[in-house]
Amino acid sequence: MVVLNREYRIERDSMGAVKVPKEACYGAQTQRAIENFPISGWRFSRELIYALGLIKYASAKTNLNLGLLGKRMAKAIGQASQEVMEGKWDEQFAIDVFQTGSGTSTNMNANEVIANRANEMLGRERGTYQPVHPNDHVNLGQSSNDVFPSAIHIASTILLHQKLLPALRDLHRALRDKGREFHSILKIGRTHLQDATPIRLGQEFEGYARQVELGMDRIQNALKSLVELPLGGTAVGTGINTHPHFAKKAIAIINQKTGYRFSEAADHFEAQGAKDALVEMSGTLKAVAVSLIKIANDIRWLGSGPRCGIGEIRLPETQPGSSIMPGKVNPVIPESLVQACAQVIGNDSAITLGGLSGNFELNVMMPLIAYNLLQSLRLLANGINNFSKRCIRGLKADRKRCEEMIEKSLALATALTPKIGYEEAARIAKKAYVQNKTIRQVVVEEGILSKSELKDCLDPRSMVTPMKTKMEKVSS
Repeated sequence: MVVLNREYRIERDSMGAVKVPKEACYGAQTQRAIENFPISGWRFSRELIYALGLIKYASAKTNLNLGLLGKRMAKAIGQASQEVMEGKWDEQFAIDVFQTGSGTSTNMNANEVIANRANEMLGRERGTYQPVHPNDHVNLGQSSNDVFPSAIHIASTILLHQKLLPALRDLHRALRDKGREFHSILKIGRTHLQDATPIRLGQEFEGYARQVELGMDRIQNALKSLVELPLGGTAVGTGINTHPHFAKKAIAIINQKTGYRFSEAADHFEAQGAKDALVEMSGTLKAVAVSLIKIANDIRWLGSGPRCGIGEIRLPETQPGSSIMPGKVNPVIPESLVQACAQVIGNDSAITLGGLSGNFELNVMMPLIAYNLLQSLRLLANGINNFSKRCIRGLKADRKRCEEMIEKSLALATALTPKIGYEEAARIAKKAYVQNKTIRQVVVEEGILSKSELKDCLDPRSMVTPMKTKMEKVSS
């Protein structure tokens, strides 16, 4: 029985009476969780709520097909679940991320919202749970212990396919395009932050593109574990209180709705007792973040200046850079990406600790894992899109500066080694440094090589092709 006043209604669960806000679409167990976990103010994302709604939708249809739910009730639950999938009731998912480690509170939040909406569709008031009950009907054939991790897998897979992988593909194209655009531009290479032998600016960007390409490959490999769903294991992996065909049929519906190829976990005890697939994916995202930090840092260093830095490339000017120094423009887009990637690396540490909390048949840090993994996916996708759009595509090369830096470099002495030996080349490099001259000037002054020999020897273009390739060209 529901008792109403102007502000709240009284609901009862197995622990007794609870005051629930009168207009709330959730119920007693959600209200208890709201009161029990006033921790961070953080809420689960749209993707996870969608995944929960999807599981409830597929479960209702499956239970109808298995003869476990009546047509009228299953239809109402399915329609209510569809509303959850569409985001109509997102504000009703008000429980803090830091809650019961199995995600039971959020699973019950979904069950109660869907039950209340289904009952409204059937002409009953919120809080009556007749004829649709959140546990007996919405949660039929399920447990929080298999629903919540399945929702994490589904939400992560969707974000990967719809957001992160497209963002990485776009960045890969942008970097590859710059590699082609900059192919003819020679610049000085750098190792240990010191001058090294020349390279093509395009080669540098082709290297960045390959980093991104390999990151996509790593994600695709990690996805193979993520598409296994724990659904069907219920409480501890044995499948108690669920139909033996429930998981297979429900996952088929999920696949139909999403277009992805999820499958039932090969071993439900592994799938519920451990979260290795999520830890693996987080580790993969960390590797991608490390690659992106390298790329972003290189680009802001290459664009440093504009007059007193390296200045080999020019970054798009996006906003004034200083509140005190007029005219200053900073590499803010790479900086924002580096910060997002740093958060992803921090999230991976939390997820790793979460993965360590698999106690016997259940992991009890799943909400933490879910929040951090989904946040990492969104941060990377958004940061990468912004980086491609506002930085990479607008990059320009300063050819004059690149050529000037090559001529000044002492590392050109490396090209002299085959002709005069390492020790003599080192002597020339040291003399050039002390006298503030170029390698070319010292060699000319000392008459070590003829002009034609020197021209060939110190031609930067001869230094950016492997010796094997040169010899092959000569022999052919």
